[in-house]
Amino acid sequence: MFSKLLIANRGEIAVRVIRACRELGISSVAVYSELDRDAVHVRLADEAFALGGRTAAESYLNTEAILDVISRSGADAVHPGYGFYSENAEFARAIASRGVAFVGPPPEAIEVMGDKISARLAAQRSGVASVPGTTEVITSTDEVAAFGATHGYPIAIKAAYGGGGRGMKVVGGPDEIEAALESAQREAAAFFGRGECYMERYLTWPRHIEVQIIADHHGNVVWLGERDCSAQRRHQKLVEESPAPLLDDTVRKAMGDAAVAVARGCDYTNAGTVEFLYQDGEFFYLEMNTRLQVEHPVTEMVTGVDLVREQIRVAAGEPLSFTQSEVTSVGHAIEARINAEDPAGGRFLPSPGSLTSLRVPDGFGVRWDGGYEAGDTISQYYDNLIGKLIVWGSDRPTAIARMQRALGELSIGGVATTVAAHTVIMASEDFRAGTHSTRWVEEQLDLSGVSGKADVEPPVGSGGTSDSDDMPRVRRDVVVEVDGKRFSVSAWVPEAASSATAATASARPRRASSAASAGTGTGQVTVPMQGTIVEILVEVGQEVTSGDGVVVLEAMKMENSINADRSGTITEIKVAPGDTVGAGDVVIVIS
Repeated sequence: MFSKLLIANRGEIAVRVIRACRELGISSVAVYSELDRDAVHVRLADEAFALGGRTAAESYLNTEAILDVISRSGADAVHPGYGFYSENAEFARAIASRGVAFVGPPPEAIEVMGDKISARLAAQRSGVASVPGTTEVITSTDEVAAFGATHGYPIAIKAAYGGGGRGMKVVGGPDEIEAALESAQREAAAFFGRGECYMERYLTWPRHIEVQIIADHHGNVVWLGERDCSAQRRHQKLVEESPAPLLDDTVRKAMGDAAVAVARGCDYTNAGTVEFLYQDGEFFYLEMNTRLQVEHPVTEMVTGVDLVREQIRVAAGEPLSFTQSEVTSVGHAIEARINAEDPAGGRFLPSPGSLTSLRVPDGFGVRWDGGYEAGDTISQYYDNLIGKLIVWGSDRPTAIARMQRALGELSIGGVATTVAAHTVIMASEDFRAGTHSTRWVEEQLDLSGVSGKADVEPPVGSGGTSDSDDMPRVRRDVVVEVDGKRFSVSAWVPEAASSATAATASARPRRASSAASAGTGTGQVTVPMQGTIVEILVEVGQEVTSGDGVVVLEAMKMENSINADRSGTITEIKVAPGDTVGAGDVVIVIS
């Protein structure tokens, strides 16, 4: 078994892995960006090292910085979590070249399955049918138009080297091709470091069902049931559950067998997920995620298998601790992803900011996997997942009722969250009946009037300071970095100085906002959240109609179209690509 494991990630998944390490007697090493210096995963780990930088590219996607920490810390294993480098073959290979174990599949399997195009070909060789689509990277809009002419619309343009709905855009007709392709390529490059995309037929009312597999280095490959992840917005999951409702046992077993065949076909080891689309009694291979999934807890809840513990054991060369015949599923589990987003009537707007309060639910069959505590900040530069609320019940109705109770107990202050949307979903007759699909949230679920906004507590007031040695002193626990390694130390400082420092820290500078003058239809187009301008869609003198897109704003790795609030002529553009803006800032003026 390993002696020291580095987690190349942040947030709740880093916390999850650290806890598994502690139970296995393995020392944990955290890495962190400038914005995560005091994050939960940093405080919980046995050791922590600074990567520098603020954005993901400057920190958690900085290969040389992470490799340097691996060397300096003496870690003999690396767990990538999900996102970031979890499906990056070059990163896995770089780690292996240093004699360090990668807690994941071999680089060759990542390359085959991480490239969604080669993955489609691999599935076909394994006898598993895919959704009709292409097996080459899109090089022009003409190729998309030709595919649409042959197979019809809508078409899904998808990141070739990604997953989780990032870098995926749906094309409803020929006039949407150019904008959708550019946006998909841009998101793919931002989130996965590569912008290549492919396309496939977009099914009209499918369910998203995925199968959890795990394989060891001794030839054992097993599947641990399936998860239904059909409640989605922007092709990203909101609710996951296991087992999938209204799924025939024959189909369930066929999916499991297909998932094992795909894994064996690429010599896969460690944990992975094979995803399918299911419609009208048929299922189609969608993709394989060569990593741990965000929704892995629902599988753990019904099977009793600790997937992270099993991942680490497999990476250490140990055989699986169970066989296929020993896998059982008991009861029903549901996971609600609690994101810093305002449902805003169905728009799901990112809501970065500080958590002024956080009270999580408890009780029988309730689990909270979180990466933040009260006082922490949800940054615009990272994913907006605050935590995952997971419940177990003896059957699906019990699990739904328990989730409703737990959502009612969950209290988060300071940022808007998806809690209200989850409450609506749990109460919906469509969800309760299990007849929802991947398009249900955006096309049929009534979220009108649903808001996730929370009261924001006022900052601590400022006060005078004094450096006099005669003033009373108080103990303050502070964090220092020595040669990039994090240490917690205690210092005795003047009481007033300590208060002044706290007051200064609580007062966060903010870009001047013109929200007061931005009433609906005024022509003062504002942005609803903090983010980065990635594209200007108009130019001065251009005529626009109310509702037309004028700029594209990226917040928490998601692109959002900011639209004109009235018809007229563009008279002023106040921003440029790359600019950071705050909620309420005026970006375009229309007269």
